[in-house]
Amino acid sequence: MSGDPNIRLLADRIASLGDEQAYKALFRLFYKPLSQFAYSIIRSWESAEEIASDVFMSIWRNRERLTEVENLKVYLYVSTRNTALNYLSKAERSRHFSLDDLEVDYSAGSVTPEQIYISGEMVRKIEAAVNMLPPRRKMIFKLIREDGLKYKEVAQILDISVNTIDAHMAQALKKISEVINLSFIRSE
Repeated sequence: MSGDPNIRLLADRIASLGDEQAYKALFRLFYKPLSQFAYSIIRSWESAEEIASDVFMSIWRNRERLTEVENLKVYLYVSTRNTALNYLSKAERSRHFSLDDLEVDYSAGSVTPEQIYISGEMVRKIEAAVNMLPPRRKMIFKLIREDGLKYKEVAQILDISVNTIDAHMAQALKKISEVINLSFIRSE
């Protein structure tokens, strides 16, 4: 299993020892980001939280097989995506799923150290710029910048190439920079 050594350690403890404390630590680490990711797909907080809980219940039920998982972080996101899509399918609300139709709530994330040092006005301008991005680009930006995933992990989660991820991030950063520069010019 590759990835973060702390996540690997938690997974090993859960798989080999049935360690409930390690399971709770893994839950605390990923429940909120997975709920937010599910919400971006199904647009219901209650259902998104239920989906994240279902993913963790599945992890616990199949804990012995965790040692077979190569990258637990990617596995959790892919499981969440699949569970959310199954939810939509069962609810007959989704005739066709497209990442372009998703709405991502960028402001729902936690505060990062960078945001603490940026003025409140700048944060609002950045959030406005991010919200102007096309839905797929916004989701990719959120997964990388807010959830801290690597390009390769996001490519695996969304089943697209790393080059596509790179292109979306470059365009997102370019658009955000343009919007922020334009807003500074207008305010001066």
